[in-house]
Amino acid sequence: MGFEERLNEAIQRGKQRSTAKQAEAAARAMSEDELKRLHNQYRLQLSEQIEHCLQKLPHHFPGFTYETIFGERGWGAACRRDDIRLSRGGKRDNDYSRLEMTIRPFSTYQVVELAGKGTIRNKEFFNRNYFEKIEEADIAKFSELIDLWVLEYAELYSAKS
Repeated sequence: MGFEERLNEAIQRGKQRSTAKQAEAAARAMSEDELKRLHNQYRLQLSEQIEHCLQKLPHHFPGFTYETIFGERGWGAACRRDDIRLSRGGKRDNDYSRLEMTIRPFSTYQVVELAGKGTIRNKEFFNRNYFEKIEEADIAKFSELIDLWVLEYAELYSAKS
């Protein structure tokens, strides 16, 4: 067998290897329906945890009201409180506090996204987003962040009260 024949065979083997790798990658990649299903599963699990954590805030901070969030912005919950502050001379000021956390809807970016926003006495203390690709999402990390953000807000709110 001459060099030309061996060269052609090497080229064919390389093409076959490339085709096999592409087929393997396509088989591993999730279809969009599978990604939507997985996102929905994660959304349900995480939004329940958000609700569970935020429902406890009004028990520790009287005056907060709890609300469930669902729709275009995502799924989750919020707690808010409006206070009236009277100063000398009869001047009235409103103080607004709110903690909101949601799991954003499925998007073309194919990520699980946790969004949180915390405001205490009219001042925004944090506005955060955390996301991971759906197929690589670590739900334990999301759960840890939900707990951490609620605990951080509670600590900040109690320090400002």
